[in-house]
Amino acid sequence: MKLNKYIGDKAFYQRVFAVALPIMLQNGITNFVSMLDNIMVGRIGTEEMSGVAIANQLFFVYILCLFGGFSGAGIFTSQFFGKGDMKGVQSTIRFKAYLAVALSALAFFIFGRFEEPLVLAFLHESESGGDLALTLGYAKQYIRIIMIGIVPMAVTQMYASTLRETKKTLPPMVCGVAAVGVNLVFNYLLIFGHMGFPKLGVEGAAIATVLSRFVECASLVLWTHLNRSKNPYIKGVYRSLRVPVRLAGAMAVKGMPLLVNETLWSLGITMLAQCYSTRGLDVVGAYNISTTISNLFSIVFQSLGNSIAIILGNLLGASKMEEAKLTSSRLLTFTVVSSSAIGAAMAAFSGIFPELYNTTESVRSLAAFFIIVASCHMPLNAYINGVYFTLRSGGKTWVTFLFDSIYVWVFSVTTAFLLTKYTSLSIYPIYIIICATDLPKAVIGTVLVESGKWLHNLTEE
Repeated sequence: MKLNKYIGDKAFYQRVFAVALPIMLQNGITNFVSMLDNIMVGRIGTEEMSGVAIANQLFFVYILCLFGGFSGAGIFTSQFFGKGDMKGVQSTIRFKAYLAVALSALAFFIFGRFEEPLVLAFLHESESGGDLALTLGYAKQYIRIIMIGIVPMAVTQMYASTLRETKKTLPPMVCGVAAVGVNLVFNYLLIFGHMGFPKLGVEGAAIATVLSRFVECASLVLWTHLNRSKNPYIKGVYRSLRVPVRLAGAMAVKGMPLLVNETLWSLGITMLAQCYSTRGLDVVGAYNISTTISNLFSIVFQSLGNSIAIILGNLLGASKMEEAKLTSSRLLTFTVVSSSAIGAAMAAFSGIFPELYNTTESVRSLAAFFIIVASCHMPLNAYINGVYFTLRSGGKTWVTFLFDSIYVWVFSVTTAFLLTKYTSLSIYPIYIIICATDLPKAVIGTVLVESGKWLHNLTEE
């Protein structure tokens, strides 16, 4: 076995960090402030924390829909940029704009029409108690305000994804930092009513989040259009809204599986949370605490996943197939090794982090268990994430669709449903079993990557 297949030289890792570090820093700051936001709400009480957690779980589906929709066009953005075709990049931006309008309209309709039944699906009576009606009320308060931020969120994702795909990862990070700063300050002021501001609790948290999204959107759009020399494709991008029919068809064919995949995958993750919630409100609170810290520690492999898509997409667009294959092996190895270290660090916080919340001891104990299991699962999760982005970089979107969301529904969700519906098992063994269902997925992913069938230059096709 040649080690240079899996380990690069110093220059290789410098190139990786040049792309990954800004994404990592932005995601890290965003998730850190999100964690502080979560803790602030958690300091109020279990019902408030659970209501906001359920609302955010539902909005998670919309965020992933945006990600999936833009990812299909993003494959072409990355390869057109690697080829030096700025008109091609412009067409992908326009395509993203159409998607942003459609997905935002759909989100308004769903959250406006089905808000209460969606929240009620997560509320179940249990021996541990908890005021379900109060939790429902807090969730509805949060949703009605957070909906105002749907449009700026879509525009932000449209611009940020394009900048990253064209190797401008620093501006989205800086704008993201400004946004999370606004979010953190107004969370403090509006949740607890400091410095003369009203004490709004859950509503205050929602208002702070919406304000931060408008700040991020405005700053990112302004920077992009004021720096045309750095972003040559942005000049005249909206003089025409035309997207060549053939290219639009190609992006739709490649992008639809990603859109459907991210939608189904996010719905699958939401369905898993719903299955867990049948074991009581304590599980909802504990799972929220665990997910909050997991999101913070997962930024390394998630950022590396985005970097894999960008780096490999640029190489494939330049028709450097052998270099792309070698780079893929090295990136996957680096992702797993780094995530193993991060997982160990996360496990060290399993007994400390839940103590920051104003909740019951049973919720804290269960949260610590979730955190430990999630930390052990992290290297496997990181590898699967890296495989997904590798396959996606070459346009194998139907393969990623089957590999990602269909697998989650057929194996993970089905298993969780059967265990929670037809057995009396507690949440402890159920959660471990669901995490273990990813093992066969890793094997399948290895076979797909090693086959090399994902090596395609889409700009030439």
